[in-house]
Amino acid sequence: MSTFGKSINLFLIDGTPTGRVKVTLANWTGVAYRIPRTELDKCRDREDLSQSGVYFLFGTSDETGDGVVYIGQAGVRKNGEGILYRLLEHKRNPDKDYWTEAVVFTTSNNSFGPTEISYLENRFCNLAIEAKRYVVKNGNDPSPGNITEEKESELEEFVDYAKIVMGTLGHKVFEKFVNMPVVTNAGDAASDDSEVLLEIKQGGIDVKGQRTSDGFVLFKGSRIKSEVSKSLREAVKQLRERYAGIISSDGVLQEDILLRSPNEAANFTVGYPINALEAWRTAEGKTLKEIEIEESEAY
Repeated sequence: MSTFGKSINLFLIDGTPTGRVKVTLANWTGVAYRIPRTELDKCRDREDLSQSGVYFLFGTSDETGDGVVYIGQAGVRKNGEGILYRLLEHKRNPDKDYWTEAVVFTTSNNSFGPTEISYLENRFCNLAIEAKRYVVKNGNDPSPGNITEEKESELEEFVDYAKIVMGTLGHKVFEKFVNMPVVTNAGDAASDDSEVLLEIKQGGIDVKGQRTSDGFVLFKGSRIKSEVSKSLREAVKQLRERYAGIISSDGVLQEDILLRSPNEAANFTVGYPINALEAWRTAEGKTLKEIEIEESEAY
């Protein structure tokens, strides 16, 4: 299926890339805002933020350093206040002091009612949980409400545009680490994208992974070495400790893990310093070094 380019308009409201940003797309009735927590009070004169919509509160966990997100909805109240009023309530709430930035979705024609925002809140929340990029802070699973199939189709189109906008604003909250490998009839693992599947097999180690634009993903079900050597870099030892909760007692990963590079992933896997360019290989035995040489010669 062909993929076409998209024209996105980013308006820097404060004239700086770190300030408030308004986002619109051609042929889309949606409007998105990225608002730093410190700039909320400056938004009181923006009429579209008094409408109904869905919002995301992004921050970082003090305990783990992981990215966290809370996803909520805001309807128009009797006093005429909508999204902005709800965000200001969160700003005053000491239990939600983790967030530093809000991303808001509403419409240019004020077309969202209770049904629409309930559905979108539910879809966005479930997409974020499935992607596993952020810790989702929602305590309860939002109700999708009851909608017609016509309305569902319309809102799914809105969701598709919102994914593009969110990624453009720097939050990959809806994007999985990588397309999961599938097993072909021949029994070989293959990926839905163009990146090759790599593996390390030695001793009791049996790990599969893949390069991505974000780094290197180790796939769920991979078996890593349980012990680590004294020569392993301290940063990698800390990663082992960070992910200890999703590594079984026999060294099997219970979830996908995104690491910064093939080198970090290889060291994480074997538990000691190793040459990643030689360690990572395809099922046919081609090394990552050979792959990178071929890639450089192709251009």
